[in-house]
Parts: sequence; structure tokens; C-alpha cells
Amino acid sequence: MTVLVDDPRWPAHGRLWAHLVSDESLEELHAFARSQSVPTRAFDLDHYDVPEEMLPRLVAAGAHHVSGKELVRRLIASGLRIPARDRR
Repeated sequence: MTVLVDDPRWPAHGRLWAHLVSDESLEELHAFARSQSVPTRAFDLDHYDVPEEMLPRLVAAGAHHVSGKELVRRLIASGLRIPARDRR
């Protein structure tokens, strides 16, 4: 299982947010998110937006904490990245 979470650096709704991705498959990502009670509404095409306070629990459950650059690099390499031009 290779689920990755980056640093919470994106402000919204009065808190900081991180990204949760898989570099293997969306099925793996969804299964991990379900197991950690990440709401389905947090899914955005190739990642989940997760609040800062959830990060320790996600890492304890097996997510690898990486930099934002590393997360994007591995997501692109996996073929799962949805480019900005293809988003909503």
C-alpha cells in the first residue's frame, strides 16, 4: 500500500488542508480514505483534501508523509494525476 499525504499548507474554511493520494490506484485511495472516515465529499478527482488535524491519524494508519513536491511527482508518475486543464 502506498498512500501519501503532504504538509497541510492550503488555507480554507478557517483551517489548513493537506492532500491524500495513492500512487498505486484510486481503489486503494478510496479504501484507505473509507478506513479512516475521510468523507467522500473530500475527494477531488485524484486526491482527498484532508484537514491538518487528521494528519497524525492518517500517518499512524500507514500513510507516508511526504513533501508537496514529492506527492505531485509520484502522483504524475503513477498516471493518476488529473491536470488542471481537465478539472471542472
